[in-house]
Amino acid sequence: MEKYDYIIVGSGLYGATFANLAKKKNKKVLVIEKREHVGGNIYTKDIDGIHVHYYGAHIFHTSYDDVWEYVNSFVPFNNFVNMVIANYKGKLFHLPFNMNTFHEMWGVTTKEEAQKIIADQIAKENIKEIKNLEDQAISLVGRDIYETLVKGYTEKQWGRKATELPSFIIKRLPLRFEYNNNYFNDTYQGIPIGGYTLLIERMLEGVEVKLNCNFFDHKDEILSSGATIIYTGPIDEYFDYKFGELEYRSLRFEIERHNKEYYQNNAVINYTEYEVPYTRIIEHKYFEDQKTPTTVITKEYPDTYEKGKERYYAVNNDRNNSLYQKYKEEADKLGNIYFGGRLGNYKYFDMDDTIKQAFDDFERIVK
Repeated sequence: MEKYDYIIVGSGLYGATFANLAKKKNKKVLVIEKREHVGGNIYTKDIDGIHVHYYGAHIFHTSYDDVWEYVNSFVPFNNFVNMVIANYKGKLFHLPFNMNTFHEMWGVTTKEEAQKIIADQIAKENIKEIKNLEDQAISLVGRDIYETLVKGYTEKQWGRKATELPSFIIKRLPLRFEYNNNYFNDTYQGIPIGGYTLLIERMLEGVEVKLNCNFFDHKDEILSSGATIIYTGPIDEYFDYKFGELEYRSLRFEIERHNKEYYQNNAVINYTEYEVPYTRIIEHKYFEDQKTPTTVITKEYPDTYEKGKERYYAVNNDRNNSLYQKYKEEADKLGNIYFGGRLGNYKYFDMDDTIKQAFDDFERIVK
């Protein structure tokens, strides 16, 4: 193997950011990627001239000035604003919960009317002790919003009844008593013009990349290369599951091409009733306002994780957090191997937090 300063396992947002920063410091960098493409789960594939978010919708949003400036230095971002619609048994509601939602739910038009209904419903339930997710949600938003917009969606997402789910999954449910349909509260929001794959490719310009290269097929060679290793894969898999397997929820995507200009007239529509098996439908052309005679949608199905499937959401309960700490203690003993990203840290990260962590880790690691 050639001599490298850094070998980065994974070409997702964390790996690409670290590689780019190292390249700027004139370090010799190799990125290896087990998939046939760069970008990890933010990969976009061109279908009929539409940049399809192949592993589910990704809308970039941040309040970090430095992160926003950084990503826009590679690709200009548009001003797409995520405004989600929920479909419950054919009736449509705006998300997140705001005055439009409350008007659609109860016909009210003022903050005071909405607050009174919610407060009365919470008081009627008289929940003395929070035992599960259902108790937690109802104590925050009342029965109507919970039953219509939270219960079915959450049970599909986690594969268990809300009464069997821990309350910490829903620490808070924001209520906006204003007519504001923007799903996010951050200062900046948008989609890279040309798609996320273009963003990653530009971040990796000048960096050697090997696709279809599984770290575990070359582990001994890589570890003996003398390079510093930045590993963004699953931390439990790195240690061959010696303490046990960390739990995840997975997703399954059905991508459909339709011979019509538009399918649903919005980028994202959530399906909140339990009987509809998917949680949302994404219509990709809205993200970049692409004008095409056909359209591409994705139906997103929550799925039980098992080996061989993609890991999406860490199940951060007490058992798994304790297990992760054991792996982290092992990782901290290693001399020149650093674990980054959501899989390496067993934690869900928004995209901006992924980049921010790469910034911080780079400053700490690279001398």
